Amino acid sequence: MSSEPIPLSKALASFDALWSPRIVTRVNDYDVRVAKVEGEHIWHVHDDTDEFFLVLDGELHICLREPEGERTVLLSQGAVFTVPRGTEHKPYAPSGAAILMFEPAGTPTVGDRHDEIPDHVDSTTGHALNA
Repeated sequence: MSSEPIPLSKALASFDALWSPRIVTRVNDYDVRVAKVEGEHIWHVHDDTDEFFLVLDGELHICLREPEGERTVLLSQGAVFTVPRGTEHKPYAPSGAAILMFEPAGTPTVGDRHDEIPDHVDSTTGHALNA
């Protein structure tokens, strides 16, 4: 872990892969990750942890499947949202976005249960291949 400030713009500029979060620091047993996102991710669930999102740039939509039915939350730049553990969700960014996530170290991007993973995504980590 760095003992110096970490410019998020520099961390985001260090990679181009979409839906492939990079760890910028750790807080106790939690990873602080940044990612570039565009288009759709997959429906997935984190059974044992909440998932925190902060939109750094752009706009992120998160579809949620809740007991009351499906709904979509819209996060504009600067907005935060926490998906509760056990809630099936699918993030998407029609025009692209840069996001920061906060979750326990080692949490897979595709959750514990998920839809079929596209060929361009590593099924173990959920990261884009060739990233």
